[in-house]
Formats: sequence, structure tokens, C-alpha cells
Amino acid sequence: MRALTFRIFALLMVLALPARAFDTNARAAWVYDVATGTVLMEKNADEPLPPASMSKLMTLNMLFEALHDGRVAMDTTFPVSTKAWQMGGSKMFVEPADRPTVEDLIHGIIINSGNDACVVVAEGLAGTEEAFARLMNERARQLGMANSHFVNSSGWPDPQHRMSMHDLGLLATRLITEFPELYKNFALTEYNYKGRVPSNAGNRNPLLRLGTGDWKADGLKTGHTQEAGYGLVGSAVQSDRRIVFVITGLSSEKARAEEAEQIVNWAYRQFTMRTIIPKDEIVIQAPVWLGDKGRVGLTTRDGVRVLIPAGTQSGVKAEAVFKGPIEAPITKGDQLGELIVDIPGAGQSRLPLLAASDVARTGVFGRIQSAAFRLGERAIQSVRN
Repeated sequence: MRALTFRIFALLMVLALPARAFDTNARAAWVYDVATGTVLMEKNADEPLPPASMSKLMTLNMLFEALHDGRVAMDTTFPVSTKAWQMGGSKMFVEPADRPTVEDLIHGIIINSGNDACVVVAEGLAGTEEAFARLMNERARQLGMANSHFVNSSGWPDPQHRMSMHDLGLLATRLITEFPELYKNFALTEYNYKGRVPSNAGNRNPLLRLGTGDWKADGLKTGHTQEAGYGLVGSAVQSDRRIVFVITGLSSEKARAEEAEQIVNWAYRQFTMRTIIPKDEIVIQAPVWLGDKGRVGLTTRDGVRVLIPAGTQSGVKAEAVFKGPIEAPITKGDQLGELIVDIPGAGQSRLPLLAASDVARTGVFGRIQSAAFRLGERAIQSVRN
């Protein structure tokens, strides 16, 4: 078998304005287009930094997973320990006599940024917060979060409690794509547990109340400590495009709000999304060896959509690469190669090419024919050489 490369197309896109690089004031940042899997901007994105309350997203991920696998339900109640009750900082204001439900605690963590609510969840799922932190670290490694280490469930300041903006972005994208029904809670703006503290009932995410006509924000989590500065893990949607971004190290709430809005505007206005291969479309017919069919169609899982930076003056190029002929049997969905897409000004992306249909292995007579074909092919190559 030899690697075969086929150029599928060269698509010329000419747009009017040059793409403007975004020079963020954040200490570290990561901006990601979910639909195309494109990183639009990164700054110190893999540096482990104090995440403050943004690390509560990992506690929520652990709770969402427990909901999905049936260990808890939305109406499951957890006890409130003295440790949870005595937590400082931002609180949901649970008390030892309370038995908050999982749904209460989700709201308390997302909207009130409750440190107490995080401890209740940690102890409810793992017995102790220390044991829960160990589970968080184990799960983070499994999810590919290479620059994160958890000491507690809330993001309470600790020199060993660290996350990178890249890891926070990966985690946010997971919450959005893996738990769509639960993710809707991130867009809620008010929650006041038992009417105890109206002053802490509002969601601190500054984008949720903008009401812009261009795009709509629907998550996720703010963070602030003296060491970390002001940060935000945010997401916004415009038509069929979703942006996830993470910023940290801003000097004030106002600076955080302004930076977040500017990043989202930049992401939507400086890039255009184009569908270059629709879902289920055959990209190329690949030759088959020892099959009951001579060729098999190769396709992508969800089609191919790309982001074109404004001002792109040259073509988007795509190449299909596979080792061929491909030996039967082949099962529909088998990955048989890669589609390599080059976008001027935005780098290269690689997507799996999958078999569009089954191809059975041929019988004895077919194998003889195939063997004869291969011998003939090698003889021709030998003469040419």
C-alpha cells in the first residue's frame, strides 16, 4: 500500500476588509470557534494560573456526569456540613439544617458562585472535599486538561490550585456539547435560595444582560481573587456559530466586561464561516483491494465548515490523504484517511475521512482477479522504472 494524496478543490474567497488581530489586555486568553474547531486567538493559553471561581466549572462537570450516569437526580438532596456553612467569600447561604437539592446547588454555583454550594457537592459526591479534589484531578487528566491541578472544589486561593485558559476553554466546550439540557442553567440571571440574600442573587456574568442584536451570550462563569484578577469563561451564539472564550488577569469588573464584549464582537465580525463540504457528501471515491466493489466513497462526519479571515485573497485548499488501494472488508464509518484543509491566514486543520458504505471481502475468483491485477500493475511499474 502507498499513501495517495488527492487535491479535491481550491476555493477562492475574496473579502473586502483585512482581519484585525485582537490585542487583548488580559494576562492570558483563549478564543475558540466551536462549529469549526478553530482557535481564533491565544495568549499564554497553556500557562497554569490561579483560576478563582472559574474552576467551579470542573465541580459542575463532576456533578453533571453524576446526573448523566444516574448516581444522583435533580431532586436528590445533600446535607450541609459545618465546613460548607462556614465557607467565606461568595455564598449561596446554605445552613446546617438545610437539605438543598442538586438543582438548588447547580443554581447556587452558577448564579451565586457559592463556595459553600461547591463544598456541599464535593462532600455529597465523594465524602470529603479532599477526596473530591483527587477525583477532579483524575478526571481532568482523562479529559486532556494537561495544565490543571485542583486542591479544592471552589477555586479558593491556594498556591497549588491552577488551571490554564486552554483547559478552561476545553472544559467549557465540553459542558456545552455534552450536557446541552443542563447547560441552559448558565443563562439564568437570578437565584435567591430561600430568599436569604437578595444582594447576592444576580449572576455576575456581564454579557448576559447585554441583549445585543448581533449575538446572544448564554454562559458561563466569572472569577475574581486578588491574585488572579478578574476573569471570565464566556460563550455566545450567533446563528449557527458559537464562540467560547476565556480571559483572566483584568484589573476590574468594568475592564472584564469591556474586554469580553470586544472579544465576542471581534470573533464574529472578523471571520466568516463557509460550508465547503456538506454533511454526507462524498469527498472522493477511493480504490478498494479485494472487495466486492472496486471503490468506496469517503466522507466526513459532519461536513466541513471553515472560518475565513476577513481579507483572505487566496484559495482555501483541501487534500484527501489515505493509503490505497484500501483492503476489504470495510465497514461504514471506518476511518480510512484524513482531509487536510489549508486556510490562508488561519493555519491547517485535519479531519477524519470515513467510509460511506460497507464493502465486503470478495470471493476466491475475485481474489485471483485482484492478484492478477496487482501483478500486472507491479510489472508495469517495473518496466517504467
